[in-house]
Amino acid sequence: MRLLETVAAHEYGAPAKQLARETGLALPTTYHLLRTLVHEGYLSRDKGLFFLGEAAERLSSSGARQKRRSTIADALAHWRDVLGVPVYYAVYREGEIEVMCVSDTPGNPAVEEWADFRETGHAHAIGQCLLSQLDEEARRDHLDRYPVQALTPYTVRDNHSLLRRLERVRRMEPVTERQEYALGAVCAAIPLTLGTTAGTVAISLPAHQEHRLLPAARQLQSEIGSLLGSLALSISM
Repeated sequence: MRLLETVAAHEYGAPAKQLARETGLALPTTYHLLRTLVHEGYLSRDKGLFFLGEAAERLSSSGARQKRRSTIADALAHWRDVLGVPVYYAVYREGEIEVMCVSDTPGNPAVEEWADFRETGHAHAIGQCLLSQLDEEARRDHLDRYPVQALTPYTVRDNHSLLRRLERVRRMEPVTERQEYALGAVCAAIPLTLGTTAGTVAISLPAHQEHRLLPAARQLQSEIGSLLGSLALSISM
């Protein structure tokens, strides 16, 4: 690891003797480790100089992704604790609804995914919010693959009714649903602008606490801006 860190500090590469000196390793040990690291792809050698290899770059990229995940998870946990509600982050990518992260507690549990979120976007606030950000062709394509189906007595009844509802969604306004996906649960989802990708951060509450839904959604919406960069980057996770 010290060798890797030392090589990384030399943008234009470094010879074995210099690396041995800077790491405090014996020269034979340095040569042995360098050969091993080159063989494994963590280093490359060119004209007697050593550089970071593709394996090290992949490791760095993976570390950056983990850091972004950690940043997003920390933010969701903060909002969860401040608002006292479960918080969800999701995107619409390659024609599918993807819930990227959920933060809840035993006292405020997330809504149980009893029916696949990807197939029931018409029924929950996350899906409705994501679909509302798509153009008409993309919405119809999604509903051709995942047609409306009744999950509760409150679920929208057919594709046409859903499309009309989505057309009425105001830009950047929270999207709410009340017991359409799960009886006893109400949800609100806030649309996010993440380049060309539709995104959302959502919350849920027990139905008897419905009066808290919109105030909590508004408070969350006011705090989201500072994390938009990390949320956008997470699309590449």
